[in-house]
Amino acid sequence: MSSHEVCLLIGRDEEVLWCEASDSPVLLPDSRARWEAIWYWREELVEVTHSHPEGPLGFSEEDETTMAALTEALGRAPRFSVVAPGGMVAREDGRDVWVSEEPWWTGPLREISGMRYTPMARA
Repeated sequence: MSSHEVCLLIGRDEEVLWCEASDSPVLLPDSRARWEAIWYWREELVEVTHSHPEGPLGFSEEDETTMAALTEALGRAPRFSVVAPGGMVAREDGRDVWVSEEPWWTGPLREISGMRYTPMARA
């Protein structure tokens, strides 16, 4: 099974509002459809998450610029997160934090991304 990055828009009560998959395991190119979905769901949008099926467990430089653009466009920063084989990281109050209790949608996100969950040991 091939892997690919997937983006989810998450609303209140952890509702999945929208989903988009790329053809690549290491890239989720910008898309007009995603920006339109973000704008459409802007009032309900709580979190923007995406998968890194081949790692890393962290935000890329492209992720950083996208998060800055989204924050500017929305006038607020939703929670941003990355789900990788080894776990989940979220940006909270400007800091990256390990998410020890993952939301229900991380399992389906990993599955549609074509990745296995291989949790990393945390000290």
